[in-house]
Amino acid sequence: MSRVIRDRMSVQDKSLLTPRNLLNTAPLVGIIRKFFGTSQLSQFMDQINPLSEITHKRRLSALGPGGLNRKRAGFEVRDVHYTHYGRICPIETPEGPNIGLITSLASYAKINEFGLIESPYRKVSKGKMTGEVEYLNADAESGMIVAQANTPLEKEKIATDTVSSRSRGDFPVVDPSRVDYMDISPMQVISVSAALVPFLEHDDANRALMGANMMRQAVPLLIPEPPLVATGMEETVARDSGACVTARRSGKVIYSSGDLIAVAADNVKNKEEAMDLYTLRKYTRSNQDTCINQSTTAETGTHIKAGDALADGSACAQGQLALGRNLLVGFMPWEGYNYEDAILLSERLVKDDVFTSIHVSEFEVEARDTKL
Repeated sequence: MSRVIRDRMSVQDKSLLTPRNLLNTAPLVGIIRKFFGTSQLSQFMDQINPLSEITHKRRLSALGPGGLNRKRAGFEVRDVHYTHYGRICPIETPEGPNIGLITSLASYAKINEFGLIESPYRKVSKGKMTGEVEYLNADAESGMIVAQANTPLEKEKIATDTVSSRSRGDFPVVDPSRVDYMDISPMQVISVSAALVPFLEHDDANRALMGANMMRQAVPLLIPEPPLVATGMEETVARDSGACVTARRSGKVIYSSGDLIAVAADNVKNKEEAMDLYTLRKYTRSNQDTCINQSTTAETGTHIKAGDALADGSACAQGQLALGRNLLVGFMPWEGYNYEDAILLSERLVKDDVFTSIHVSEFEVEARDTKL
């Protein structure tokens, strides 16, 4: 493209030059249309609920242009590898022909400027925490001795005589002085979706995979309710997915309605700069026809801190992800009606709209004038 522009500049009269005469945008438009229109990696965002949205944004694929072919990919490339630790989730992956080829970024992982996945570790020197956090890629971590996140500490020093650790694919028990790094959190090995499964360590890996995948299919309920049994990741997902509206600055709520929240920021003299306005999304259609609706939780006159939830989004309650409802469940046979995988529901659940959800569909009709 630059060569064509230079050639045209040398041929044409400089006094008559315009961008339209110099530029030929057809090749550029063609490339952009090809990627967004036909590329395997260009997809409509999964917007069933906030979890499916954040999971889709953190998805990793070995397919597509320059990648693998699902028909020819063997077991080796699909299998879990020790270098995935803290970088790629070993649990969340599809169950079909794409198993192991489409994966998810681990909870604390990030991609550096070279496109390599890095995981954070606490630096350890002579058995003591240095207070530094380093992001390492698989190459940099190779050969290092890394202790578990739940290693007992006393005054930032490893409290045990021996430490259960990992190095490459092995799990040596070493002296604390030999430890180079320590995991940030036990959650860093798994993805956001897998981290929402309570008591994950007690589940069979196949069932954990199914649980992590099925949570993404939950439709937002009319009356959401925060879970009684939670993992602590619910608030993070609600905030980081953008489903909940959070305060940009600390201040006082001076106006609160169904579709607008106004906050007067603290310690700002200029009245115009002090005002933060938050417009809420009301009954918007998602890509999957579920309803995106934000409802105000901040009351007028209350003082809020930066980062506090001001409004709940779809499938959110009290600033937390709320994909389902808390029910009283009985595990018992009931005249054969719950044989195999069948379940019985109380009629009250239907009458009280416990599992009622709103869907917004869009239909187009064309009216044309014809000669007939």
